[in-house]
Amino acid sequence: MNLKLIIALVDEERTEGVLEAARAAGATGATVITRARGEGLKPEKSFFGLELSAQRDMLLFLVAAPRAREILETIAKAGALDSAPGAGIAFQLAIEDAVGLNTQQAALLSAIEDRI
Repeated sequence: MNLKLIIALVDEERTEGVLEAARAAGATGATVITRARGEGLKPEKSFFGLELSAQRDMLLFLVAAPRAREILETIAKAGALDSAPGAGIAFQLAIEDAVGLNTQQAALLSAIEDRI
């Protein structure tokens, strides 16, 4: 099966909206890694050594390749990733091989059956 991994880094308050939108676009599930920290072009401010930055979540979606671009664009829109600097990013990577998907194989195939 041809798969892609979509990784989205979004503000905590946008996580649920992005998850719901991705599922509506064809993602069959996600892994959420909470409280990730990142730096953009400008370092975050601190106050007496404490960072004043908002935490981000890392969302991982393993999706069927024919649906990946549509899901990626949906994530960008739902997370308003192009709205302002630091709003978040999302990208996709090709997956060479994966195991442990037997329980989701039927859902993945049905998500792309109209494109086969």
